[in-house]
Amino acid sequence: MNRNQITLDQLPVGSKANVTMLTSDGTTRRRMLDLGVVNGTEIEPLYRSPSGNPVAYLIRGAVIALRSDVSEKIVVSVS
Repeated sequence: MNRNQITLDQLPVGSKANVTMLTSDGTTRRRMLDLGVVNGTEIEPLYRSPSGNPVAYLIRGAVIALRSDVSEKIVVSVS
C-alpha cells in the first residue's frame, strides 16, 4: 500500500476516499462487488455506531452499513 492508501475501517467519519483494491474473497468479495464497491468508487463514512461497529457508508448514493471485519478488507486512496 502507498502512504495515501488505508483500509476503509481507518477512514474518519466525514472524509471521502476512492476504492483502490478489495482484499477479500469468496462470498464477501462478491457481495462488495454487487454493492458497487469497485475500483474508483467514492466512499464516505457517515455515522459510526456507539460501539464503533458497524459504520454507515455512503456508496453510490446508497447508505450501507459494514462491519469492521468487512471494511478492513477494502483498501481506499485518500486524496
